[in-house]
Amino acid sequence: MPIKWLIAAYVFTCTLAYGQEDNYNNIDEWNISPVGSSLMVHGGTGLIQTPTSRMLAEGDLRVSYTDNDEYRFWSATLQLFPWMQATVRYTDTRTRLYSPYPGFSGDQTLKDKGIDAKFRLFKESYYMPELSVGFRDFGGTGFFESEFIGLSKQVGPVNVHVNMGWGYLGTSGNVSNPFCDASDSFCDRPGGFTGNGGKIDYQRFFKGSASLFGGIEYQTPWEPLRLKVEYEGNNYVNDRAGALEQDSNWNFGAAYRWNNFDFSVNYQRGNTIGFGINYNFNLHKLSQLKFDKPKRELAAKSNVSSIDDVNLARMNLYLYTEAGFITTSSDITDEQVTLYGQQISYRDNDEAIDRMGRIMASELPESVKDYKVVNTNGSVPIVETVVDASEFKRQARYETTEPNLKGSYKRQDLQAETLASYDPVNTSGFFTGIETFWIQTFGNPEDFYLYQAGVLLNGGYSFNGKTSVAGTLKVNLFENFDKFNFTQDQANSTLPRVRTNVREYVSDRNITMENLYLHWNDRVAPNLYAQVYGGYLEAMYGGVGGELLYRPVDSSIAFGFDINYVQQRSYENDFEFFDYKVLTGHANIYWKPSFLPDTQVTFNIGQYLAKDKGVTVDLAKRFDSGIVVGAFASFTNVSADEYGEGSFTKGFYLSIPFDLFSLKSSKGRGQLPWIPIARDGGQPLIRPITLYNTTEERSPFSR
Repeated sequence: MPIKWLIAAYVFTCTLAYGQEDNYNNIDEWNISPVGSSLMVHGGTGLIQTPTSRMLAEGDLRVSYTDNDEYRFWSATLQLFPWMQATVRYTDTRTRLYSPYPGFSGDQTLKDKGIDAKFRLFKESYYMPELSVGFRDFGGTGFFESEFIGLSKQVGPVNVHVNMGWGYLGTSGNVSNPFCDASDSFCDRPGGFTGNGGKIDYQRFFKGSASLFGGIEYQTPWEPLRLKVEYEGNNYVNDRAGALEQDSNWNFGAAYRWNNFDFSVNYQRGNTIGFGINYNFNLHKLSQLKFDKPKRELAAKSNVSSIDDVNLARMNLYLYTEAGFITTSSDITDEQVTLYGQQISYRDNDEAIDRMGRIMASELPESVKDYKVVNTNGSVPIVETVVDASEFKRQARYETTEPNLKGSYKRQDLQAETLASYDPVNTSGFFTGIETFWIQTFGNPEDFYLYQAGVLLNGGYSFNGKTSVAGTLKVNLFENFDKFNFTQDQANSTLPRVRTNVREYVSDRNITMENLYLHWNDRVAPNLYAQVYGGYLEAMYGGVGGELLYRPVDSSIAFGFDINYVQQRSYENDFEFFDYKVLTGHANIYWKPSFLPDTQVTFNIGQYLAKDKGVTVDLAKRFDSGIVVGAFASFTNVSADEYGEGSFTKGFYLSIPFDLFSLKSSKGRGQLPWIPIARDGGQPLIRPITLYNTTEERSPFSR
């Protein structure tokens, strides 16, 4: 029976589309233009209470708040790839308290977090509808856990959606489960989330009662307005807010677009009015107007006749002011000029080399055949770029029909003659810096949102550019961590308390020593870098460690390992230690797969702070703006029961280039993490320096 219904819906939509081939996906004849897919109440593209198979534009990020009487939802929906959409959500259940213990959570209402994912299997074509499969609230406590398969077809200004859902979306059971016909194991759905929540309960997927649901979304002739009507398959008898009264399965809504905002209003269940607002932007398109000095225009011929006439001090000044390059050493001959130094302004290597090449072409004589730029970190050489001077000038002067500056230079590992000519000067001395920090945590028993903000005062002394002593003071300026009701949870744990007493380290003191350590690093062989370090390495641990990293230039893969022997620091005194000691370390693999553009997968395999063993998998996606969105999870030999609430360590992060907020180009990034629940399993040491970061210019990812 359900197959017949789906076939009938498909035939109906294709019949409406038949004969519209010239106008397919072009609704100009209706004198309107589309405003893109809209969101449902829970976040993610959909109608009102029900999802659809539709996707957003790649890179779209929509932050949303909706109010549905019993529930309030805060969500963020990201179109990670054209075929994958992800949503993270916090739910506030007004009808229930966070806990029955006033001393623990006061009168705060129940909060829950959830994660949704949707994958497009087939893109819509002239005859075929779009087909997607989605998983809702699959990684939390299962408030709204469900799965669905959806079909969507556009007919002029109308989007028609037909879906089949299981779990929360299929509780009315208005149709038989087709998987049950294939296997009896799909006829019943195991009840409740398993263990301590936080893990994916694959054993419940597509099991139990099923429902057909769907509806239409109509783009009105008035461009900002869309109208929606849906028929849903949920009967609301098992809601976390309690059994909700449902007078109708039909819901009605409208969405209005104003600039980057969407405003929505709806009428649900025949008795409930809801509303919402979401803000929309695209991570690919984010940019900031810059007032950098313009790139230098090249004259027909250099004014410098010989290498003896070169004003090196003037050229170095121009390299700094116009190209953001600080020259620390140079090697100059009649036919080749090599500059060693650090790029501090331009995170795009092509932009940096373009600007530097134009300056050198203007300041150096025609006899110079090659410009060689060696990027360093301290006095450690990282990568060299060799510019064919004559070809660069030809391209920069637009003497070709299709200028290609990038074709005039190549990046490579350090050559023997480059290293032999390197004589760094003024690499010793003091250094200082200041950074801001913002620590935030959501869904706490004391308050939904807790935060701490201030500055990190960095400083130290470099002996030769390779060896240094460095430290960081953390200064809290404002926070609401004084709301903490407890500093260590009372949950039973078979693991050492390696992280769950973190509240002790971040509260009660306004100035703390984050780290203080001695550090050495260098290039020890072609493509191979090493470092050793010792001291107070992070807020909670001190000790000694080392790392090796093999990283070829512009390679899609790098690998290495780190090993550390550390002891837990006291939270009562910055210089004292507790008794707990551990040997921890990982083999590290960094991979940029060719089939996932602008994506990096990292594997860290080894032993963690609680002496558990396993792997952390990190998936990061970079957008054209330079913003990186990532997610990670750690899987170890600690069971979900031993781990406790959340079942395993996992989290998300957003890495943002600083120059998205400045009028001048600059390097540097800030990171905003979100870790739903962090306990003691799968917890790595937070090392103050990693070789992958210090050698970033060898194969840039987060540029």
